[in-house]
Amino acid sequence: MSDDLLFDVEDGVATITLHRPEARNAFSGAMGEALGAAYRRCDEEDAIRAVVLTGAGDAFCVGADMAAGGETFAAQEPEGFSAAAFDPPAFAIRKPVIAAVNGHAIGLGFTMALQCDLRILAREAKYGVVQVRRGVMPDAYAHYTLPRIVGISRAAELLLTGRKVDGDEAERLGLATRLVPAGAVLSTALEIARDIARNAAPLSVAVTKRLLWESGALTPAEIETRETALHHHLMGRADAIEGVMAYLERRAPEWKLSVTRDWPAWPE
Repeated sequence: MSDDLLFDVEDGVATITLHRPEARNAFSGAMGEALGAAYRRCDEEDAIRAVVLTGAGDAFCVGADMAAGGETFAAQEPEGFSAAAFDPPAFAIRKPVIAAVNGHAIGLGFTMALQCDLRILAREAKYGVVQVRRGVMPDAYAHYTLPRIVGISRAAELLLTGRKVDGDEAERLGLATRLVPAGAVLSTALEIARDIARNAAPLSVAVTKRLLWESGALTPAEIETRETALHHHLMGRADAIEGVMAYLERRAPEWKLSVTRDWPAWPE
């Protein structure tokens, strides 16, 4: 990967660690390239069932590296810049991504966590989409993710003021899937990821995640159409049989369907 990002896979769970602890994991170009590559690998490898994203040291990510001072947000050539910061985003890959936010997550550090399916936040940390206080604007799909998580009114307050919130307020706003002490963040995220990896059918999880993230732009009738088509793709196949039999026989399931090999033609 990169010196700025670590990647490890164990028991079906990929752990991605932002790794610039001396800079509180301030975001670098190398980190962005490596994170995109890591997400692509997670999407493509069937052995990876769930993903945990965390930070080294006592911070998750404090946002853009501002060591360049006034040149931090210097003008960029159009073809060489994207506000996405890395590609693909966490919500676009077909495995659940759990943000283990072990410390402060500010600016891009928080907008990348908002892309994740679940967020385990540290009670002691500070969180904020502060870009408007730095003369730029929110990034990494924040205008898509944050309203989906907390609603447009709360999203407007957070994005337009750029203020920081503590862990307790983050929980009240709905930003935290779970709020735990900093020392328990990673273990909590890994416990959830391992449970998914052991007990949930990979293809079932993947199509559910994709439809969930699409749902905000769909009508109830369109969702029914997609749910029905995807049920037809899953019903009667190996995992639909195995899931029931494993439950009745009180044993761990042995899933057969592959996210890469058995991915459906996506319903329209």
